[in-house]
Amino acid sequence: MLLLSIATGICADKDAPVFKIEPAASYPHHQTISKLTIAADAYATREETQLAFGKLDPSKYGILPVLVVMENDSGESLKLSGMRVEYLRTDRRSIEPIPPDEVRYLSGVNRPKMTGTPSPLPIPGLGKKKDPLEGHEIEGRAFSAPMLPPGDSASGFFYFNTAAHRDSMLYIRGIVEAATGQELFFFEIPLE
Repeated sequence: MLLLSIATGICADKDAPVFKIEPAASYPHHQTISKLTIAADAYATREETQLAFGKLDPSKYGILPVLVVMENDSGESLKLSGMRVEYLRTDRRSIEPIPPDEVRYLSGVNRPKMTGTPSPLPIPGLGKKKDPLEGHEIEGRAFSAPMLPPGDSASGFFYFNTAAHRDSMLYIRGIVEAATGQELFFFEIPLE
């Protein structure tokens, strides 16, 4: 009976959809400047986040993950280390991304329960509760490319402490040609 339930679980996982990055131009919200195409896709609902983050649900805690996909079709390497990304709401309020290693702290503080008398013996694991935003998916899927060689692509998530807003946009600047130091024009990509 146990082997049957394990086999059923494995077969169910094979049929589950897999998170896959598509070409930048295939996303509905993309922009091309100087042969660099950047796409942005906000993951605002549980159904969207489940595919990318599994059981973790950043939107439940007020975190909006935005997928950014870049394709460099120019003949120049691009430096992304100084790139600035901002989420612009309809009221033009600018929101900076949260560093991926700090997202886990935004779900609140787990306070110890002080009921009854504490045990004189330490019991490992008792009372420890895992942070709901702690998981390898958050940091592992974050955008982290410092350079983008010609003909290559890069992708990853930026995390914003906001809910999704209608008619918002992603503002990206600070992308520099590595050889010349010339900064590319800024990108304003509308989001739903």
